[in-house]
Amino acid sequence: MNFSWLEWKNTLWGKSSAAQWRYALRNSIAMCLALWIAFVLELDEPYWALTSAAVVSFPTVGGVISKSIGRVFGSLLGATAAVLIAGHTLNDPWLFTLSIAAWLGLCTYASNLYQNNVSYAFALAGYTAAIIVFSTVNITDTTSIFDIAQARVCEVITGILCGAFMMMVLPSTSDGDALLTSLRKMHTQLLEHAQLLWRSEVTNQIRVSHEGVINQILTLNLLRIQAFWSHYRLRQQNNLLNYLLHQQLQLTSYISSLRRMMLNWPNQPENLNQQLATLLEQLRDPEMNKYRLAKTLLMLKPADTSDYRQQAFWLRMRDFCWLYLRNERLLQKVENANLVAVDRIEAPRVSRLTRHADNTEAVYSGVRTFLCIVIACAYWISTQWDSGAAGVTLAAIGCVLYSSTPSPINSVTLLTKSLIWLFFGCFIIKFGVMVQINDFWLFCSFLLPLLCTMQLSKLQYKRYAALWGQLIVFSGSFLAVTNPPSYDYQSFFNDGLGKIAGVMLAGLFFQVLRPSSDSRKSRRQIRALRREFIDQLSRKPQLSHLQFESLIYYRVNQLNQSKDQTSRNWLLRWGVVLLNCSHIVWQLRQWESRSNPLSKVRDVCIHCLKGIMTERGVSHPRLEASLTELQRISEALSHHPDESARELAGVIWRLYCSLSQLQSSINIEDAAATPTQGKPA
Repeated sequence: MNFSWLEWKNTLWGKSSAAQWRYALRNSIAMCLALWIAFVLELDEPYWALTSAAVVSFPTVGGVISKSIGRVFGSLLGATAAVLIAGHTLNDPWLFTLSIAAWLGLCTYASNLYQNNVSYAFALAGYTAAIIVFSTVNITDTTSIFDIAQARVCEVITGILCGAFMMMVLPSTSDGDALLTSLRKMHTQLLEHAQLLWRSEVTNQIRVSHEGVINQILTLNLLRIQAFWSHYRLRQQNNLLNYLLHQQLQLTSYISSLRRMMLNWPNQPENLNQQLATLLEQLRDPEMNKYRLAKTLLMLKPADTSDYRQQAFWLRMRDFCWLYLRNERLLQKVENANLVAVDRIEAPRVSRLTRHADNTEAVYSGVRTFLCIVIACAYWISTQWDSGAAGVTLAAIGCVLYSSTPSPINSVTLLTKSLIWLFFGCFIIKFGVMVQINDFWLFCSFLLPLLCTMQLSKLQYKRYAALWGQLIVFSGSFLAVTNPPSYDYQSFFNDGLGKIAGVMLAGLFFQVLRPSSDSRKSRRQIRALRREFIDQLSRKPQLSHLQFESLIYYRVNQLNQSKDQTSRNWLLRWGVVLLNCSHIVWQLRQWESRSNPLSKVRDVCIHCLKGIMTERGVSHPRLEASLTELQRISEALSHHPDESARELAGVIWRLYCSLSQLQSSINIEDAAATPTQGKPA
């Protein structure tokens, strides 16, 4: 028989790398340390400190700090709300029910409306209040409510401080290095993306690549936030990093715009693809300069000045090359900068990447949480269920925590499986092992290897990482290490079954009041894009071109995990079209000419966009008429003696190329009579 699997190198512990062991030991020791300090402080439920340390177990310093800040503010806000709600409504069960349900609904709405740490803080404020409030229903002395809230906050902060302390003792990889490495990788990947998109064929790989690039750049923004909290030098360069992210999004727009021009260019030069390959190869050289690149770009410049198509393509390609070179120089300065040279790196002042939540979906999620808590509390009140607090608390956690996830049903199902495993596993540990241990350090000698094994399993088995993560986080609430210890079979079974029932109730509400379908979300996002684009056509738009660009990409990225390919395709198509049109509008707005007739032509082009597009969609008769008119204007201006007129002809042709992609969209005149089948209006 082969017993090679018993060798140390083939076991879970032997296969783990040094970095994985450091991560597992750091988090496991932090959880045990938090539990010990909670016992020293004589807190009545020390397991909440253990749970808090597990929640903030991020692999990087910036992640721990940012998550901890959100957790502290969320816990304080939730505890304050709990004291106010319980203190004023505890004597009236129905007023109490409506108050806590309204608070949880409000927190759900806010956590869906915001992103990152703000979203996490509001979610935590919701279920922290639920944890405190539902544990006070049998209290007769309202003065003890503040003591309970104070104890929960102390336990949470204890876990956070222990997690931060262990991060200093066993530090992880630098957030700054990860960010700069990712920026460099993305900068190189943009050239590969350009090489793919500048081909003539139309394949599904192009859409996947474009969505992937957008998603990766927006993910870099999350790395920037973590690096901001962990690295002093990167805090000093925060504006520069924001600028680089904006420029990478702009390069993505340039690549897409050039592709649209190539697809609508009837008589391309024969050697165009060869020249583009040469340009991309030169841009890959980190030592490339403008002079060498300009000699290659000169071969793309048309000999005939009336060839407005090639002239427009050449100008757009030149701008792309200069922008890429400028980003290369800035990125090299950031990578090689030290504390002295930080202030010498200058970049234009820009805003953060624009983000915007789906307000309709956020309200819907808040209403779902409100109804779930009201019905759960109504059942609790009518049946006088002994473990109602545990059940309603887990229902609140499930509704608040998973309302903003792409697939809440799958998340709730996974949590249910985790709780079932914990129910049986913790029963064996609690009543088979813990009941025989009366020394804390002896218990830690058993708990620490167990937690390390679970942490290593989460890292080794990527497919089950979410399951292992939930087993680690919720293990504390099932073990229920209290001070003094309590071993009650009936209480354990009732609370355990109540927690599982609470999560299943949340899953039932997610099934009955399902989140909006991807098709509906896509149509809602497209309408919002069109509404924001119409604002871009006004004389004083609310968003700058960079803010509008990042907002479009953020909206496009909302369906990046959707399996509805039609909805994803149409959201991406509308985003690309409106973004290309907005670039042209800003260029026309900044374009100046001493010729009054040319200025009128420019105004006519902007007016065409207002006529063919509304928030409802596209009018095809107006679109066809506008495309014909734009083509006629381009041809007429191409023979104009004024150089600025020929330049304007190329800009108008770019507008024609962008708008032509909308010819396959649904006509708003037919939208009311014909139901939409796969094509958002």
